[in-house]
Amino acid sequence: MALKQEVLITIGIQPADVSTGYGYIEAGPEVGKFSGIVFQRAARFVEKPDKTQAKQYLESGNYFWNSGMFVWSVASVEKALGKHRPVLADLLNRLATAFGTDRFDALVAGAYEKLEKISIDYALMEKADNIVMVKGAFRWDDVGSWPALEAHLHKDSNGNTVLGDCQALDSSDNIVISEDRLTALIGVKDLIVVHADGATLVCSRARAQEVKEMVHRLRATGRYGKVL
Repeated sequence: MALKQEVLITIGIQPADVSTGYGYIEAGPEVGKFSGIVFQRAARFVEKPDKTQAKQYLESGNYFWNSGMFVWSVASVEKALGKHRPVLADLLNRLATAFGTDRFDALVAGAYEKLEKISIDYALMEKADNIVMVKGAFRWDDVGSWPALEAHLHKDSNGNTVLGDCQALDSSDNIVISEDRLTALIGVKDLIVVHADGATLVCSRARAQEVKEMVHRLRATGRYGKVL
């Protein structure tokens, strides 16, 4: 599909539960089949929803997790960038022209800090009108949050997921990452406790998605560069 048509393909994942940790893709009408695989128009991209919206998306059967995986031809993405991000497209063209020459490294170094800090979703996928989605027929997990680790680590008889040294008394359903020290829990439930690189995180499991907000806040102080 990506080679035969001027489209930008994204892979959508069938939701397995009510998750507020992922962006979603609303699937539109079918646009074709290749090798037995159905391709659908991506009607829209939706930012991370609240729990009520996520439940509605799951029940509709027409929304898929945005995996952040894409397939496209060089020609298609170049054209899309030229239309929606012309400054970036111009820079890429200049880099391509300079590739293999003595001035390439200097051009990259000079241009990098000037680049807009933006994801491909915001820069392109939410603006282009030729986005096609295909369902990912494979197991997928985005370990971008601490709760996602539960599927990959052992749980004790009280539902605590532990990586490292932890002793728990009357505590359940916690996630503890503590490889370089002992962490002791007494009478707590549904917490995330992480010791790493000179920093300690303690938060409610229900608010795990807000860790990014805390990182932004810490970064803004300019004091914690060594641990971020």
